[in-house]
Amino acid sequence: MNKIVKWLTVALIATSLTGCGYNDFQRLDEASKAAWSEVVNQYQRRADLIPNLVEVVKGYASHEKETLEAVTKARASATSFQITPQTLNNPESFRKFQQVQGELSSALSRLMVVSERYPDLKANQNFRDLQAQLEGTENRITVARQRYIKSIENYNVLTREFPSNLTAMVFSYKVKPSFTVENEKAISTAPKVDFSKK
Repeated sequence: MNKIVKWLTVALIATSLTGCGYNDFQRLDEASKAAWSEVVNQYQRRADLIPNLVEVVKGYASHEKETLEAVTKARASATSFQITPQTLNNPESFRKFQQVQGELSSALSRLMVVSERYPDLKANQNFRDLQAQLEGTENRITVARQRYIKSIENYNVLTREFPSNLTAMVFSYKVKPSFTVENEKAISTAPKVDFSKK
């Protein structure tokens, strides 16, 4: 009789844990980490392309020293930022990561604008190949970020909905920060178009 009570108790606990969402939290947490790893992988791919791109541009536009230095400095900041699993759960660290990646994107945009001034550079096969790889990588970053955002959305919904929110409270599972756009306020304002000016 005692064994039957123990087995029933174990079965009851296992059933209640299954229904409380504990396993779902583990699954979604791992999914978010995997999605995050892909984001980091794509950012690293972009960072690895930059030195070659800078070298090619330097050969044609050596007097664009300020732009080249800005790209190099932004890459150094982005690659020196340590990514840990705790980054995902720390909104301040996550914001800092987004900031350094945004600065690198901005510096790369300025570099591409500079390249437009040099027809010989634009005709260079190495530059065109690197530019195509960079564009492809930016697309991969976008896709990886979208997957990560979706995985965080799934995790956060589980954290907030009933009855799994009770499990979240018991085990201290917090809502995870997601990507935001650095200039969110600016892009949410509609641009003003004035045709009266010439």
